[in-house]
Amino acid sequence: MPDLRLAGLAVAAWLAALAGLHLTVRATVWTAAVAAALAPLAALRCCGVLGRPGEPTRRYGWIVVAVLLGVVCGAAATGARLAIRDATAVRALVTEGAVVTADLVLRDDPRPVRGAPGRPPMLLVRVDLVRLTGGDGARVTGPVRALVLATDPAWRPLLPGQRVTTQGRLSAPRGGDLTAAVLSAADPPTLRGSASWPQRAAGVLRSGLQRACAPLPDAPGGLLPGLVVGDTSRLLPEVEEDFRATGMTHLNAVSGSNVAIVVGAVLLLARWARAGPRTAATLCVLALVGFVILVRPSPSVVRAAAMGAIGLAALAAGRSRSALPALAAAVTGLILYDPDLAGDPGFALSVCATGGLLLLAPGWRDALRRRGVPPGLAEALAVPAAAQLACGPVIAGLSATVSLVAVPANLLAVPAVAPATVLGVLAAVLSPVWPGGAEFLAWLASWPARWLVAVAAHGADLPAGNLPWV
Repeated sequence: MPDLRLAGLAVAAWLAALAGLHLTVRATVWTAAVAAALAPLAALRCCGVLGRPGEPTRRYGWIVVAVLLGVVCGAAATGARLAIRDATAVRALVTEGAVVTADLVLRDDPRPVRGAPGRPPMLLVRVDLVRLTGGDGARVTGPVRALVLATDPAWRPLLPGQRVTTQGRLSAPRGGDLTAAVLSAADPPTLRGSASWPQRAAGVLRSGLQRACAPLPDAPGGLLPGLVVGDTSRLLPEVEEDFRATGMTHLNAVSGSNVAIVVGAVLLLARWARAGPRTAATLCVLALVGFVILVRPSPSVVRAAAMGAIGLAALAAGRSRSALPALAAAVTGLILYDPDLAGDPGFALSVCATGGLLLLAPGWRDALRRRGVPPGLAEALAVPAAAQLACGPVIAGLSATVSLVAVPANLLAVPAVAPATVLGVLAAVLSPVWPGGAEFLAWLASWPARWLVAVAAHGADLPAGNLPWV
């Protein structure tokens, strides 16, 4: 039986943080206090101080202790962040809808959002508010998290990590996360510095991939950047809808499975070249760092890289008993570092994908090998298939439908995901030095992308393919 103590700690911390995001600071702190009072009693029971426990009580009692400690940690970390989010000075400006001058740092790429018909297109920008200056000259220092709704196209080329100044009106967020305010900005931003070199390098490579995909037809040309680096700016609405209907939307989000595909390809190449374990490990680390730079070293990408690295290491070592506690420890650490991840769909997809790599992929890989499939091909099929199947329940919850075609559609998509991803990454890396070669690689990658588009389109057209879900 696997050791479930760390798993209980991780699940409890996750659920406590998620609940805290929807509660007040006082309720979250009370939750932590009650769990902290119960944890010593449960530990004393397991140790035999409060009665003589039997073997089952001792075995499962420590899991209960781990769950209570997870509640304490998750609720306490979330309560501390909620206290910063609900700071009196910031809340007062939000309540009165003040017009402010904001110094802020971008947390992610500006993303287009669909507005109401007849209104100008808008960009959604996740930022950290460093300082707010009200109309009366009063200053409020942060940092607190916020969203910027911008209409000026000058926001579009900004990079994560850049510091800018802008003016706008504050309003209240929808709640359920650590966002303290929404800033509506109509003016262009004023730059206060440049982004870091990894962010600039990522911008060059992502732009090169977009240029390499420009000659391709709209459907595969818009899908390929989303499949490789999560850039869905050119994805056709009808393709996006087909992917949603067939439960394939996770392919357009950078998750642990993307990392596993890229680093796994490097690992297979190293094994084919008969490289030693140390050399193979070095190449995989370099590939992991390069992929993080390519898709942007934002918190969500670093989280996906951590999950993918854990899953790939476990798959390579074949130690599922030690890999599951390692995944639980990583989940706990990430939740405590950033409780906002508890309500992030991307985090849930990454955890599920990594869980699939740990629990499903080794058995599938070994079963394929027993049936005569070559080891490299068996690993290449088992990794993405396990990750995609494990993400199915989360995708159903996000799309409000249960897709009856999701499992067969994703199984049909499995052979195309890895070659499209690897060829797309190579095209992005090659684009600054050899644009023609990058276009050729993008053209090669477009054929598995065309297959994905066809699978999604035919799956979405099937009658009764989706059932409503709350």
